[in-house]
Amino acid sequence: MYGSYTGLRSAGTAAAVCAALLLTGCSGDGDGDGDGGTDGGPAVVGQQSKAKDPYWVNPDGTAARQVATYEKDGDQEKAGLIRKIAEQPVGEWIGPDDPEGEVRRVTEAAAKADRYALLVLYNIPHRDCGQFSKGGAADAGAYRAWVDGVAKGIGDRQATVILEPDALLHLVDGCTPQEHHDERYALLKGAIERLKKQPATKVYVDAGNAGWQSPETLHEPLWRAGIEKADGFSLNVSNFRTTAVSTEFGKKLSVKVGDKPFVIDTSRNGNGPYEGGDPAETWCNPPGRALGEPPTTTTGDDTVDAYLWIKRPGESDGDCKGGPKAGEWWPEYALGLARATK
Repeated sequence: MYGSYTGLRSAGTAAAVCAALLLTGCSGDGDGDGDGGTDGGPAVVGQQSKAKDPYWVNPDGTAARQVATYEKDGDQEKAGLIRKIAEQPVGEWIGPDDPEGEVRRVTEAAAKADRYALLVLYNIPHRDCGQFSKGGAADAGAYRAWVDGVAKGIGDRQATVILEPDALLHLVDGCTPQEHHDERYALLKGAIERLKKQPATKVYVDAGNAGWQSPETLHEPLWRAGIEKADGFSLNVSNFRTTAVSTEFGKKLSVKVGDKPFVIDTSRNGNGPYEGGDPAETWCNPPGRALGEPPTTTTGDDTVDAYLWIKRPGESDGDCKGGPKAGEWWPEYALGLARATK
């Protein structure tokens, strides 16, 4: 349902290549503009203005490589469409195997480009209730060790962490079995505390979306998960609720959790939610959706810290509606999002 574990390619098959090339171009050419590619030539994309959005654009991300492929094939129309995605900073979903190394590569690349890293942690035990994105750490101990690796990989570099999309909401809606509830609350609280030991790390614990539960049912679980030590909460991750609706929902929830600010995933909410098909799967690769507001920390609202592209546009929600497995790049869907964007 959510993002893929892709590090600097983001880590996947190109992790070793990027690790070797970090100082020679994978994260930029040394001038902070991020315009060097992993092959030593110019990258397809550079960085956004830091004043507009301080987050790092991965010059070797999936969308950037798709742009390069289309340009090599002479298909400028498709290259231009995918460039709408490639030029924006998106979340780096951290994989299960080498969190310290992967996060260090990402945060060092971001710092080299004079930008912040945007990290998504999605490895809680019993993840996604056995659905499209099932998996996660083997047990509580493995999860704590994994989070510790993430924190060590961040070090003192600037990073924003989106903590465990769905994890809290699946406790509230009963999807996660009751016997795992106490442990999960403890793991979320412990993760916030561990990550906040890093001097330049912000943590936003996920709080679902405006169409899933209500502020009245969420505030006590957020307190129990340790929201008081987090920087805020995230909304609309991988979902399609409009920014206006998400903002209204977030403000109502904020006043119930100590006036904490929040961030909104605007990656695919340009046309709002899909109303057709099976109501239980309106979130999964819905047709006719569009990219939302470009990522920015200038939202015009003191309660909204940022609009972010947490979900990576163009990556599948799961093997529904003809899509590949969750997290895999799906160029046809990416093109559809870009074409529908106003």
